[in-house]
This record gives sequence, C-alpha cells and structure tokens, in this order.
Amino acid sequence: MKAGFVYIMASGRNGTIYIGATSDPIKRGYEHREGLINGFTKDHGCTLLVWFEAFDDLQEARQRELRMKEWKRPWKIKQIEERNLDWVDLYPTLF
Repeated sequence: MKAGFVYIMASGRNGTIYIGATSDPIKRGYEHREGLINGFTKDHGCTLLVWFEAFDDLQEARQRELRMKEWKRPWKIKQIEERNLDWVDLYPTLF
C-alpha cells in the first residue's frame, strides 16, 4: 500500500485553485511551482501549496480528490482557511 496526499494549489489568496492527488507531494509541488506540468496549474499560475491532507492509501486520496472537486468553491475556500487563514505557501513545511 502506497501513501497518498490530496493537495490544493492556488495562484494567491482567493485566487484560482487546483485540487490534485499524489504519492510524492514534494516532487509534485515542485513541478507545479516551476511550471513543469503543462495544463491548468501552469496556465493559471497555481504555484502555492495552500492545503494538503495525508492518507495511508493513495486510492483513498484519489477518492477524496474526486469528491472535493465536486464541491462548490466556498466549501473549498473554507477548508483552506480553517488550516491556513493567510494562504501561506505550505510547500516548505513538507521538508
């Protein structure tokens, strides 16, 4: 069983947000921050890791990601601000 993480990247406070899942948050965060992944996060400047949640199983993380993507934006912002009121970049905390 491989551990997994659900994460939210943002372009800034109350900016564009992206939800993803990964087994390697350090690598994936770096890829988003440096614009190494073509697509939504690169196009919208989502370089700040503003929220993440760890799971023992990557499949659980992927299921959580899919559920979160269905929820409305205000709920997603509430989730971010419950843990990270100022939308501080959490990427350095991964080390």
